[in-house]
Amino acid sequence: MRVGEATGCAVKRGGFVFLCDPKWGAKEMAQFEEFGKMAGAMECPESGWLCLPTGGTGGALRFARHDERTLSVAVAGFCEYFGIARVNAVDVLPAHHASGFMSRVRCAATGGAHVPWSWKEIGKGNYPGMEKTPDGWVVSLVPTQLQRLLVAGERALFWLHQFRIIFIGGGPVWSQLMSDAALARLPVVFSYGMTETGAMVTAQRPGDFARGDRSSGHVMPHTRVMIVDPETGGGAEGGRTACGRAAGGGTAGGGMPCGGTGVVRISAGSLFRGYFPDTREGDFFETEDLAYWDERGGLNIVGRRDAVIITGGKKVMPVEVMEVLRTSGVFADLAVVGVADAEWGRKVVVCYPGRAGSRPDMRRVESVLHSLAKYKWPKAYVAVAEWPRNEQGKLNRAALVAAAESALASAAPM
Repeated sequence: MRVGEATGCAVKRGGFVFLCDPKWGAKEMAQFEEFGKMAGAMECPESGWLCLPTGGTGGALRFARHDERTLSVAVAGFCEYFGIARVNAVDVLPAHHASGFMSRVRCAATGGAHVPWSWKEIGKGNYPGMEKTPDGWVVSLVPTQLQRLLVAGERALFWLHQFRIIFIGGGPVWSQLMSDAALARLPVVFSYGMTETGAMVTAQRPGDFARGDRSSGHVMPHTRVMIVDPETGGGAEGGRTACGRAAGGGTAGGGMPCGGTGVVRISAGSLFRGYFPDTREGDFFETEDLAYWDERGGLNIVGRRDAVIITGGKKVMPVEVMEVLRTSGVFADLAVVGVADAEWGRKVVVCYPGRAGSRPDMRRVESVLHSLAKYKWPKAYVAVAEWPRNEQGKLNRAALVAAAESALASAAPM
């Protein structure tokens, strides 16, 4: 696939092409070298030869195996859903990032224009020009990028208003950011997807956000998305439920009723072939994401199953605590993690960027906590000097847990 080779971060090993992050450290590069040795000893595969990186920031590096068939299905579903014949995109995400790579693929597959642009240039106030075209222009941003642009001034807002669609994905979107985007009347479209699915599998329709929809949208036509009981796995067949059929043409459903939280399970022609060097088995891919369907058939992500904090035998969703804490206005950024504790099993800890040992305004913090059940209240607040969020908005949660453990071990918690 020439678009893969043209990214500037593609490495060919035997019959496989790997996309790599040039900013990987020694640990990730050592892992990649081992994968490369395996690839060189394997026969040239008929499918799954394109390996896209997933993970690596908080644990072992993995590569999701794709090929021209999985990516073509993703592009076709995207174009059908949004009614776009030729995709023209400004790209501020790197080629090794799933959204950045798929932006390039969509443009190449449809004969559209692709304008790569450095996020650092955006930060300097330098915005790319876009010629007028019948299909318009799109851009993909992660929530933190949108937040920074909303406070960057009139030139940034003028630039954002030039787009037909501003896709927002790659992480949870907090209420204040939604309100600010709505106030600015931006053509925002929330979406949900991942490297394993060839990027987005659900998305809002253009205009849904302006009409008050705050979900991750409806199921796209190339996809089947189900929400299943995390304990029993019930509802694997999906289909029509109280939430009905998804507006996009795909299928929404599963064993959980509307409003019932369960695990997201996906079936699609755009699904990856497996994690290198293995081949995926079965028709479905079960994610670690917890979600529910709303009455309009929109997918609402509430957090990750592996991020749930069990404290004193009760479950705490970090996203819920973060949402409340943001309303205090104290934190420019934050994350809620679980740290091992002899009394509680795990305790809820808030990490935020700041000088080590600094303390937040607890009066303002505690004024908003009363909306949460007492067991959900954080037991400690830890300032982290080197905030581990990359340019694409991804947080290294493992690094935050390590920082919290170290800080709490050397000082009494607040």
